[in-house]
Amino acid sequence: MRAVTAASRVPVTGLTVLYDAECPLCRHLSGWLRRQPQLVRLELVPAASEEARRRFPGLDHGATLDEITVVGDAGQVYRGPAAWIVCLWALREHRPLAHRLSTPTGERVARAAVLTAARWRGHLWPRSPAGAPGRWGGGVYRREDGWVYHPDAGWTLDAPGCPDGACPTG
Repeated sequence: MRAVTAASRVPVTGLTVLYDAECPLCRHLSGWLRRQPQLVRLELVPAASEEARRRFPGLDHGATLDEITVVGDAGQVYRGPAAWIVCLWALREHRPLAHRLSTPTGERVARAAVLTAARWRGHLWPRSPAGAPGRWGGGVYRREDGWVYHPDAGWTLDAPGCPDGACPTG
C-alpha cells in the first residue's frame, strides 16, 4: 500500500516533464506530448537545464537525464514508468490507457515499455563515462557478433570471453 502524503492529496493541475533535450527519442516524444490535447497542462523543460535547476533546486538533475522525471504543481515527483503513466493521464485521448496502466498488471507493461525505450535510447545515444551525451555509432545487433535477443530483456551481448557484456562492440 502506498503512503499518503500531503502532496498526494492535492489535485494536479499542471505537470512539468523534464526530458533529455540531447536525445533524439526524448525530443521526438516531447514533441508528441506537446501536440496532444491536454486535460492537465504539460510544460516540457530540458532536464538539467538552468530553468530546471531554478524551478526544482532539490532534484538530482543528473538523474533526470537518465530517467524521465515529471514534477506536479504541488511538488509530486514521478520517475520512470510512473512518469509515463502520469503523462498519459494528462492527455485527453490517453487517460483511459493511463488508468489501465496504473493497475498492477498495467504497471508491469508500462515498466517493460520504459525499459525497452531506455535500452534502445542507451544504444542510440550512449553517454560517456562522465555522463555527457555521446553519438550513435550506427551499429546493428548481429547474431554472429554474439548478440542474442531475449523477449523479456531485449538484445544482450553473449559473446565468448564477454560474460558481463563489457566487450567492445565497435
